[in-house]
Amino acid sequence: MMNPVFDNETVSVIIPVYNSEKYISKTLDSVLNQTYRLLEIIVVDDCSKDSSEQIIRNYAKYHSNILYHKFNQNYGAAVARNKALELSKGRFVAFLDSDDIWYPNKLEKQLELMKEKSAAICYTAIEMIDEEGNLIKGKREVKETIDYKFLLRNTMIATSTVVIDRRITGDFKMPLIRSGQDYATWLLLMRSGTKAYGINEPLVKYRKLKNSLSSNKVKNIKKVWRVQTEFEKINPIIAGYNSICYAINAFKKHYM
Repeated sequence: MMNPVFDNETVSVIIPVYNSEKYISKTLDSVLNQTYRLLEIIVVDDCSKDSSEQIIRNYAKYHSNILYHKFNQNYGAAVARNKALELSKGRFVAFLDSDDIWYPNKLEKQLELMKEKSAAICYTAIEMIDEEGNLIKGKREVKETIDYKFLLRNTMIATSTVVIDRRITGDFKMPLIRSGQDYATWLLLMRSGTKAYGINEPLVKYRKLKNSLSSNKVKNIKKVWRVQTEFEKINPIIAGYNSICYAINAFKKHYM
């Protein structure tokens, strides 16, 4: 059974892991170093074949707020995140990919804004780093607020920046698709008129990997079209136009 009403101030940090031995230590350190201390860290391992399990279990030995769960086969990030959501008990949910890094004051700044604005969703600007941690692109700007209509045609919300207040949104799950489940989730939560509030300060280092599922631009266009037609039930022609706008706006952000 999914958790009902969330009446605590805990942030449940959701981290799906798959063969992340190279980066998971820095990712976990960035969570443990947060200035906001009411945290539970839920790591779901999607059947890694490397030493990720050993590294995470070693962290869990010394940090009682780390919960580790491992699948016996590979299901994909959506299933891993949903398992973590199922296990979580916090009022707030924060997503973090296993190769990204948070700045120490990330959660503190977001929760302060969310409580001030009664915001259901908050996201931040990012910096992009390469596989070795070198900065490859400075601050990627974000808007102060965005709505459902804006999100249909724009890339703006990076998954590792997101915090959600389940006292406002209620419980939720991610759609079970291999790519685009995060985008589909934001649309689902914002469909009823909910706005997302942005902090235009880079509080996350987003690691750009060469073999990332999100790095192929053509696949991204198809992903947006599929999410909008299958999950949002938008007319395919309109969804096609939205997807092209999405791609153009993504290009501008990365190259202009």
